[in-house]
Amino acid sequence: MDDTHHIDAAQFSGWLDAVEMIPSPNFNARPGEGEVSLLVIHNISLPPGQFDGRFVEQFFCNQLDANAHPYFEQIAGLKVSAHFYIRRNGEVVQFVNVFDRAWHAGVSVFNGRKDCNDYSIGIELAGADDMPYTDDQYKSLAELTLQLFSVFPKLVPENIAGHSDIAPGRKSDPGASFDWQRYKRLL
Repeated sequence: MDDTHHIDAAQFSGWLDAVEMIPSPNFNARPGEGEVSLLVIHNISLPPGQFDGRFVEQFFCNQLDANAHPYFEQIAGLKVSAHFYIRRNGEVVQFVNVFDRAWHAGVSVFNGRKDCNDYSIGIELAGADDMPYTDDQYKSLAELTLQLFSVFPKLVPENIAGHSDIAPGRKSDPGASFDWQRYKRLL
């Protein structure tokens, strides 16, 4: 790993430089045993299959207008967030400090351990299960992952999962269109 991806963990505040910061109110403290050891890859599009606008940012900040689209009425009362969101053009937005617990995984299990939000970082990609992700997204995702690896020693390639892996039957993202091999090669 080159120095461009290294973060001095002792100096790190939990907020990345060079990304857009939009603090979400949807987080809380990690429990005592909540050392970060899992990275969860998600996808999101609001409305489904559409990537224009700032609806995801509004959703994660409890500011989504339920009247702006019929689908939004179904999700209006949800309180969710992820640590990061990667737009189609590769721009990264951070919503929650990585030392805090974002609300992205829901009911989940990884390697027999429940409540993945307690010990994971969630990254949402602007996308859908059946639509290819962009080159810019893979590049940004790999760079972000390498930065997180430099801060959290238990975060290793073997501890990266899709939302579908930790919530099978309930979630399907990042979907069949996500190229896991390509992503892992970039690491």
